[in-house]
Formats: sequence, C-alpha cells, structure tokens
Amino acid sequence: MAKVSAVNKNLKRIRLVAKYAEKRAVLKAAAKDPNLSFDEQFEARLKLSTLPRDSSKSRVRNRCEVTGRPRGYYRKFKMSRVSLRHLASHGYLPGVVKSSW
Repeated sequence: MAKVSAVNKNLKRIRLVAKYAEKRAVLKAAAKDPNLSFDEQFEARLKLSTLPRDSSKSRVRNRCEVTGRPRGYYRKFKMSRVSLRHLASHGYLPGVVKSSW
C-alpha cells in the first residue's frame, strides 16, 4: 500500500489539471501562434508560468486504483502488475487468463 499522503497529493494534482485545462490550452495555443507578435506570445508565456505547477498534466503520476502503487502500472486495467496478477489469478478480472504454450 502506498502512503496515503502520496495518493492524496496525486489526486489533488488531478483536480488541478481538470480545473486549469482550458485556460492552459488557450495560453499554450497563444504562445505557439506564429500570427501573434513576439510581445503577445511572450505575454502568454508569462501568464502560463503564473499558473500552478501541479496544474500541468505531465506532473500527474499513474497510480494503481487498488493499492496506489506508482510503478509497474498497466493503463488498460488502471492497476499495478502486482494487483493485476493477484486479481486475475483469483478470477476477479473477466476475460484475463494465464498464458500457457
């Protein structure tokens, strides 16, 4: 089990990403727009830098839904390899079978 504080911090980041997503997208588009003047692009970059750091999508860490483990994460199942193996071997994941050849 991961530390509760680490899981909560990640959940806070997810909420911030959702809150600032539209504003961040508009500012990024303005900063990259070649039709705007250099000063307008620079102003957009300055406004973008004033937003909270944790509102950036790249700061969110994929964590297991079951245990909160940050490593060995399978996106398809939204869980870590350890939890995936445990639940699959006990038959709690439909359609997942152990490979054999």
